[in-house]
Amino acid sequence: MSKLKLFCFPYAGGSAIIYKNWSEFLNPSIELIPIELAGRGKRIKDSFYDSIDDAVDDMFNQIKNDITGHNYVFFGHSMGALIAYELIRKIKLMKLPRPKHVFFSGRKAPHVKDEKEKKYHLMDHEEFKEEVLKLGGTPPEFFEHKALMDFMLPMLRQDFKLADVSFHDREIEPFEFNISVLLGKDEEITPEQADGWKRHTTGLCAIYYFNGGHFFLNSETEQIVELINTTVL
Repeated sequence: MSKLKLFCFPYAGGSAIIYKNWSEFLNPSIELIPIELAGRGKRIKDSFYDSIDDAVDDMFNQIKNDITGHNYVFFGHSMGALIAYELIRKIKLMKLPRPKHVFFSGRKAPHVKDEKEKKYHLMDHEEFKEEVLKLGGTPPEFFEHKALMDFMLPMLRQDFKLADVSFHDREIEPFEFNISVLLGKDEEITPEQADGWKRHTTGLCAIYYFNGGHFFLNSETEQIVELINTTVL
């Protein structure tokens, strides 16, 4: 019997490496497949995406042969959740098999408008630095190394630009499978933005809160993977 495939998509500025230790906690019947984005990791020489559609097209080309004839699930955090969401829409359009389940992590429901949403990619250097530090995923020492900053900042800005999309004026076409929403107890996502995910499926939508802020993904790994194990098996 073939394993259930778990495709994982990283957050803005992140690489597939953020999921490298998940195998330690995953049920052996689940195959971990971290997806690398252009411009980082083993794809560091590839050009950054110009739009979220470019990213989705690239992801689709990477996985299209693996989702036919296999059961699979998606996990995406923050920008990765947005990529997963748009990728499912493309898979549906192409009339290919849908995922068995999807985990949307660290992201508000796509249709909920947020008047206070921050435009990270439009900020000047100091404001951008301050806001990125507030998110908690980047150590302060990062900004003290010019070589690191020269490499990472363009990628971070471009990723934030990709993630800075809202679909509040787009008709909701709910998925037919169950979804799970994972959020940090301390991140800036309102109950309305969280509960909004329930409109995006005709199945069940379960919402889970973990200790920490937006990057609870990095500190709550074992608990997150255990949730995946119990949900999909």
